[in-house]
Amino acid sequence: MTDELLYVYAVLRTQEPQPLSLDTRSHLGQGLRLVLYQGLTAVVEPVAPADFDEGPLRAHLEDLDWLADVARAHHGVVADLGRHTTTVPLRLATLCRGSSGVERMLADAYGPLHTALERLTGAEEWGVKLHTQPPSAPPPEAPATASGRDYLRRRLADRRAEADRTGQARQEAEALHHRLTREASAAVLHPPQQQQLSGVPGQNVLNAAYLVPTTHRQTFLDKVPTADELPPGTRVEITGPWVPYSFTHTAEPA
Repeated sequence: MTDELLYVYAVLRTQEPQPLSLDTRSHLGQGLRLVLYQGLTAVVEPVAPADFDEGPLRAHLEDLDWLADVARAHHGVVADLGRHTTTVPLRLATLCRGSSGVERMLADAYGPLHTALERLTGAEEWGVKLHTQPPSAPPPEAPATASGRDYLRRRLADRRAEADRTGQARQEAEALHHRLTREASAAVLHPPQQQQLSGVPGQNVLNAAYLVPTTHRQTFLDKVPTADELPPGTRVEITGPWVPYSFTHTAEPA
């Protein structure tokens, strides 16, 4: 049907014979398909208008549980594709009307998609975060005999010590980011994660993604400091390799 609603997961290079298996189950629709356009292949799936048409989709985007299920399915398909070939993942809930709509989308983003495929070939994404560590134990309460001035003086000293820790951590974050950027093809600084959302204690002072050639992986990882190499009061977290979501935004359709 030309007017069926198609969910678009990712764009690949067209290859003959097509090496990809479409057995991956996303649980979003009726099974994966391919739409080809002048050397580009979009991986799509027919989905129910009752869930993904403009009105229902707008309402569903307010439902965090529904959105989390779609995000898991989306990532599962993209990650499976990324294990086989270079992949440009598209934004969550990218939808087109029929194969002709997918072809128009590919035509509109043809140049940026080809550029992204070239840039991402043979590369992977690594995430690096740097956190300040909260004190191992809270400062003792002021004794009942302490004066108000003594209490305020101690509180001011605590705040200065925390500011010093944060300042040192930010300096380390800046130095680490420059060091890792030199070992990567590209780098993106994301906004710091809020503790309320991440559940990680301390303050996030670096939240970055790096596009690293697979042949350069170990050299990059060797530049990430160990716990013993970090200043006191800081902790590093590294994740990956990932499909390079952070480096495909310029290739996505508007």
